[in-house]
Amino acid sequence: MTVLIAFATVEGQTAKIANFINDITTAAGYTANLINTDELTGQVSLDGMDQVILLAPVHQRRHPKSFEAFVSSHKEALAAVKSLVLSVSLKAAFASGQEEARDYLTEMLLRTNLKPDASALVAGAVRPESYDYFDKEIIQHVVLLGQKVNPKDGTQEFTDWDALQSTVMGFLDGSDVTNTDLSQISR
Repeated sequence: MTVLIAFATVEGQTAKIANFINDITTAAGYTANLINTDELTGQVSLDGMDQVILLAPVHQRRHPKSFEAFVSSHKEALAAVKSLVLSVSLKAAFASGQEEARDYLTEMLLRTNLKPDASALVAGAVRPESYDYFDKEIIQHVVLLGQKVNPKDGTQEFTDWDALQSTVMGFLDGSDVTNTDLSQISR
């Protein structure tokens, strides 16, 4: 079985997650095709793909334009294959942010008119070394408001790798999918 893993990344956590998915997919005996939507120069053929995993981070309430453009331009082909959408955000790491993280995913699905077989929220990471002053202030005083996380402590990952692996493998083998929300993946 052939699996397309299409992702966009901003700070690198989603790329790390995509590479992890690629590794566990190939280790399980699937053929994986990993693409970064930021690096595409044209259309990608989905011919021969049995399943698709789409993942992108949320920044400033939106998923990257390259990702949404990829999904929108391939919506007919994506509708013909089994698909899983993973929305990566810091909001997904905290119970108080779950509803907002779900809203980001719902809004992206409405904008792109994608109806995946399954979706999940994935907790991202704090990577202060990649933030400018404005980003640091937003992260500390808006995104992490009320949380016991200090960006000054350096990079902090919230992704639950075991839960992510379970979600992906459940999707690939069909045990956890039928128009379902696979919930959140955070530690």
